[in-house]
Amino acid sequence: MTPNEGLGAHIRRLRRAAGLSQEALARPNLSPSYISLLEAGKRLPSQEVLAQLAERLGCTPRDLTGVIPEPDSVNLEIELSYAQLALRDGDSRTALDAFTALRAKLPAGEERKGLGFATELGIAQCLEQLGQLEQAVRGFESLLERCGEQGRGVLDRLGVAMLLCRCYRALGEVSRAVDVAERALADADAAGLPPTVAQLELLSALIGVYCERGDLHRANFLAGEAMSRAKLMDDRRELGGAYWTAGTALHRRGRSGEALELVRKAVALFAEVDDARALARVRNAQAMVLLHADDPSPETARALLEQSAATLRALGGGLDVVDAETALGRAEVMLGRPEQAIRHAETALGLLGPDHPLERARVHLVLAAAHLLQDDHEAAQAAYGRGALLLEAAEAGRQAAFAWAELGEILEKSGESERAVWAYRRAY
Repeated sequence: MTPNEGLGAHIRRLRRAAGLSQEALARPNLSPSYISLLEAGKRLPSQEVLAQLAERLGCTPRDLTGVIPEPDSVNLEIELSYAQLALRDGDSRTALDAFTALRAKLPAGEERKGLGFATELGIAQCLEQLGQLEQAVRGFESLLERCGEQGRGVLDRLGVAMLLCRCYRALGEVSRAVDVAERALADADAAGLPPTVAQLELLSALIGVYCERGDLHRANFLAGEAMSRAKLMDDRRELGGAYWTAGTALHRRGRSGEALELVRKAVALFAEVDDARALARVRNAQAMVLLHADDPSPETARALLEQSAATLRALGGGLDVVDAETALGRAEVMLGRPEQAIRHAETALGLLGPDHPLERARVHLVLAAAHLLQDDHEAAQAAYGRGALLLEAAEAGRQAAFAWAELGEILEKSGESERAVWAYRRAY
């Protein structure tokens, strides 16, 4: 690999990590064709061009030129690409083995550089997908600390923070998720980073956390921020991600009509690009809006969810499959089919390990609703109680209050007045 090719490959990796197209990276005064030639190693950029690219990628010119792989590292780069491909394809176990083997081959000192960073990031992502959340958190925390120590670009910090926030949320550590996300977004704003898909994804996750915690004022403010930033993005893949994130934010604010319009646009855009996983996930989002709209459409939602679940299972979708199965259970409840709802809910629980209190809580609430349709008040009470306790443990106070209130209504209808009063007090 020549120095030009090494620099081009490094720029390409950073661009993709930022969710930028060649056209977006070229703005304002370069051409997409020049970026293509640069990434292919057929052009050597001037110092002025390097400075522009570094600013757009959220790093320094030295970050771009200081990690060009030497010829001896070509095989290691190939092994890294293989591991990353396995991870993208959902084969987490194969990817973990490949990343672990690569880590053992890194030369002295490389573990603190670009190749070592990408390897450790891949290992932590594999652990997350395999449900080993505590280990994944330790990995992401170490990488986030390394970003600060090594002065890595804002995009590196933003990407790691997104993954760490997601793990904390899954573990029910809502306060930590908020802290990580808020600090990362503040760093990106302080650096003057233009809107990226990673920023919007982190904003969307943070909005969801605030909604779960009951801080709707902060959630509404951030939703407005997401909408404002989305309007500044015009690349088709970027725009699809922006519509998806902004639609999710509007849905969490209760504006389902506007949310559905944006998510439908996202579905149309992702249908035009080669990203089956993203298309399946945005269909999940569309189905969730349809289920919770003022005029819900459970039949349409169920069809979308069956399609996305099949795709995600084939790709090793992990928690995305759980989301689809849980939503399918809710759709079946709305259609008055409790047996099918219980089957989907039990499938979702079977895919979840002992962690993930929020996801488990949501599944138990679906089970409770299904048992209630069967007039099995005892099973419904037990499921509502488990769901409410899990929500409380995850600091999702607003959702927990709703669950306790629903349990109170069931107990009251069952003639258990004292226990109903107890449940209502937990709600308020």
